[in-house]
Amino acid sequence: MGLSSLVYPGARHSRFEHALGCVHLMQKTISTLRAKGVQISEEEGIGMQIAILLHDIGHGPFSHAMENSIVVGVHHESLSLEFMSTLNKEFDGELTLAISIFKNEYPQKFMHQLVSGQIDLDRMDYLKRDSFYTAATEGNINSERIITMFNVVDDQLVIEEKGMHSVEKFLIARRLMYWQVYLHKTSLVAELLLERILLHARKLFKEGVELKISNSLAYFLNHDIKAIDTLELLNRFALLDDYDILAALKEWQHHSDFVLRDLSSRILNRNLLKIRIQNTPFDLEQIQEKKSLLAPWKLSNEQLDNYVFTGGISNQAYVPDTKTIKILTKSGEVSSLQEHSELFVGNSFSNVESKFYLCFAKPSF
Repeated sequence: MGLSSLVYPGARHSRFEHALGCVHLMQKTISTLRAKGVQISEEEGIGMQIAILLHDIGHGPFSHAMENSIVVGVHHESLSLEFMSTLNKEFDGELTLAISIFKNEYPQKFMHQLVSGQIDLDRMDYLKRDSFYTAATEGNINSERIITMFNVVDDQLVIEEKGMHSVEKFLIARRLMYWQVYLHKTSLVAELLLERILLHARKLFKEGVELKISNSLAYFLNHDIKAIDTLELLNRFALLDDYDILAALKEWQHHSDFVLRDLSSRILNRNLLKIRIQNTPFDLEQIQEKKSLLAPWKLSNEQLDNYVFTGGISNQAYVPDTKTIKILTKSGEVSSLQEHSELFVGNSFSNVESKFYLCFAKPSF
């Protein structure tokens, strides 16, 4: 949830809870499919549970903020795979089947679809969990009903036709939760600020400026990490958590560097930048106008870019060309969801929704 607790005070649950929830849903799914005659061996069932348990283990502190600042370009899924591979060596190959499922290399493709797909157990858990903790009821899906409607045809996961409306509710919930919670303007600007703080801290650290931080965070500020492909790097990354970042912000709010001090204080004291969101890109004049208002601050252009900046966000609830949700009709035929659902009339539901933001500091005079 990143910094969503600034908006929704209850949103303080962790990925540990999410991982356990996913395992619970996987257990229910395995029981449902076995009851319908789908062959899942004991070993395969364990592999499916391990794959979903560890699917998010590669996430760092505050999730995506890390991927855009400290370990740039290292995706959390590749890190999850590195962790799983390391654990596989430690447990003498016990995770081999789980890794095969995670990488979509196992012959029974439906097993991977349950871990990573358009209606996977990951999304089913986080939508319902995040809806509960934020009280955003739009995300309250009927996961029990969807799981009950799961079936397998030709090694592909399908939804029985009578469960189609529950799937439609799932897709609508995901779309609304992204705009209302995950991409909420306050959560968004807080995450963008955190990225800039970490990037600025890295610049200062490499220039030899003293920063009070944990040894784990210091290592990643001091090194350009393009891939975490050694056991040493993986162990160092595993030591990082949200507390390293929060403790650093508490120290940095008293630092002599203006940008580091001010931006850290803004997050800790909920005095964030202003943010405007619209459907079209902001023009250069609008950006320059906001920058000109900060002229009394006498900031360099580089410093000013931390206080006025723009970018884009997007949301696509359903991607029709990949991992298509399949419906099993009463006659036994299998076809894509978009052939049955009115949500896709005119393709508007599966289109990418793009919006643009402008973040800026409000002059203090």
